[in-house]
Amino acid sequence: MNPQHRAIGIVFAVHGAVAGTLATRIPWIQDRLDLSPTVLGLALLCPSIGAFTAMPTASRIAHRIGERRAIRILVLAWSAVLALPALAPAPAWLFAAMLLYGAAAGMCDIVMNAHGVAVERHLRRPVISGLHGLWCLGSLAAGGAGVLAAHARVDARLHLGLVAAVLLAVGAVAGRGLLADRPSEGVQAPRRFALPTRAVLAIGLVGFCGTFAEGASADWSAVYLTEVADSGPGLAAASYTLFMSCMAGTRLAGDRLVRRFSAPRVVRYGGSVAVLGGVLVVVSRAPLPAMAGFALLGVGVATVLPLVFAAAADTGSTPGEGVAGVATITYLSGLTAPAVTGWTAGALSYPAAFAMITCVVAVMTLSAGALRPRGGAAAKAAAAESTTEAAVR
Repeated sequence: MNPQHRAIGIVFAVHGAVAGTLATRIPWIQDRLDLSPTVLGLALLCPSIGAFTAMPTASRIAHRIGERRAIRILVLAWSAVLALPALAPAPAWLFAAMLLYGAAAGMCDIVMNAHGVAVERHLRRPVISGLHGLWCLGSLAAGGAGVLAAHARVDARLHLGLVAAVLLAVGAVAGRGLLADRPSEGVQAPRRFALPTRAVLAIGLVGFCGTFAEGASADWSAVYLTEVADSGPGLAAASYTLFMSCMAGTRLAGDRLVRRFSAPRVVRYGGSVAVLGGVLVVVSRAPLPAMAGFALLGVGVATVLPLVFAAAADTGSTPGEGVAGVATITYLSGLTAPAVTGWTAGALSYPAAFAMITCVVAVMTLSAGALRPRGGAAAKAAAAESTTEAAVR
């Protein structure tokens, strides 16, 4: 792993660690502010609203001040806002903190994924799936530490403040090793707003389906084990950890799979595994088969999001513009998946809800051809840069 690859890998891990840390302390925040489920639900909706609002500006900021500088600023902002939700003295302040949290998350997500694609092109080999694997590892590690802190009844203001300080330092050090900005002369600035192109919509469909299955499985696996498979709380909680661990392991291996098979084939094969896992979940009425089904779902959808971002980077005038277009679609999927799953389970049953999710995964599998390389403007710019570097040598 060269220095630039290592630096962006640390940025991904820091991003995951922020998300994993806050997730474990939401119950503490709810108790401290005496929030009803409805008010807490509104607070948890705020990050998505903040992300949707801010994401369209991310690629323009990166174009104006440079991708490297933008990542360094945004990863520090993302780490710093981790402390704000626990400090909120009232629900209105919590809403504001969560809006800022989501805005920083979405903007950092766009720019770091675009930079991950740039590192991929610089190294001339796939790395984006492994970067998302490091995100999962960062989230799992920070989530585990958060569980221990919650169990020890550590005040969340102290916990989140200390973690924020550590991640600020780690992010600052990592930012120094990022890939140097490429020359931007002749590169059109990303548009403020544009209707999605056909290519973005096709890639976005794959991302929407994969993210839908990922979000629904992550949020509802423990409930499914409890309500359908008659599992105890220990096994039910373990189902989420197993799902995320399978995703992390598959993402870390995903770059080797892409080198061997190609991105469309990896998504197609993974989709077949996920469909098998979904069927197993639907027919299972015992904990272990259901957990095996969720594990297969995690393996099957793990590489979809990173490969969708890599493909999207080739559809706009800059990698960031393409990533932003598809990221908006995947964020929408992640926002709607848990609610739609819950509504379907309430109206029909939990197995019916996961039968629907299995159908969504089947659509993803059939649409995997949208991830074929397109030779768009971003790829041409990368090729021109490679030619210039070769001439200099």
